[in-house]
Amino acid sequence: MLSPLGHSGLDQSPQKLKIACIQFEPKFGEVEHNVTRSIDLIEQAAGYGARLIVLPELCSTGYIFQSRKETLTLSERVPEGPTTNAWVEAARRLEVTIVAGLVERDGNCLYNSAVIIDPSGVLGVYRKLHLWADEKLYFEPGDRGLPVFDTLVGRISVVICYDGWFPEMFRLSACQGAEIVCVPTNWVPMPEQPAGHPIMANILHMAAAHSNSIVIACADRVGIERGQRFLGNSVIINRSGWPVAGPCSESEEKILIGEVDMDPRRERSWSSVNHPLTDRRTDVYGENLGADIQINLTKLEAEQ
Repeated sequence: MLSPLGHSGLDQSPQKLKIACIQFEPKFGEVEHNVTRSIDLIEQAAGYGARLIVLPELCSTGYIFQSRKETLTLSERVPEGPTTNAWVEAARRLEVTIVAGLVERDGNCLYNSAVIIDPSGVLGVYRKLHLWADEKLYFEPGDRGLPVFDTLVGRISVVICYDGWFPEMFRLSACQGAEIVCVPTNWVPMPEQPAGHPIMANILHMAAAHSNSIVIACADRVGIERGQRFLGNSVIINRSGWPVAGPCSESEEKILIGEVDMDPRRERSWSSVNHPLTDRRTDVYGENLGADIQINLTKLEAEQ
């Protein structure tokens, strides 16, 4: 059993939410092992009081594919695939919301996807929009935009790994009313990373949480797979942009537990008169950054 990192042991109030980011090492191609391991860790996280549980990108399969055929062999349909079914059963039994990454097959297309599941079943799927490196050889780019899901724990959007390098992802999530962005990820080292500084991924996601007044929960993997090193550093960030749990170390499997305030009157504004969304100069730049989405800030403005 993994000990939780950042767990206070205190019961959460009705407007507090405990989030778990599960940092572990999937074994490439060993889907049954990985799913069994993920459910064991989900059970532990639920036992620590987490109601929203985020797992890494492609955590059921591993990440370093070497051919389209290999990727296809490890793919599953959503929602009828065995991995999704196993996570649905766990969500129902434990009364939690789960966001987790897998290889989704839809006809002849393959997607680097994340399923969003609560006790009622599969709420939807997010397909990674920005493909990194060899992913472009094996996956189609996401074709379902940037949906926001109504869940028992709040309004959630999903960003996968390299998506997080595009600030539009977080701004559009916030503009659509997302309260939490879940980030299943497989972060790898970036060029010219100086020793002794936070990894770029942590810097980017802290800045995104701050500039959009949104909670961000990042679950990374650890280990070395087919020669590729992964960075760990899972982190849970509040609306002000500061970590409430993590970053974890690179070397350890961890259940990261963080508590965030879901009261919309808290941590939403930078001052009594300033808010990062309502202060936007949409007379100078587009309201929705060119995306075809519906934006409604009436409720947000009423909170100010």
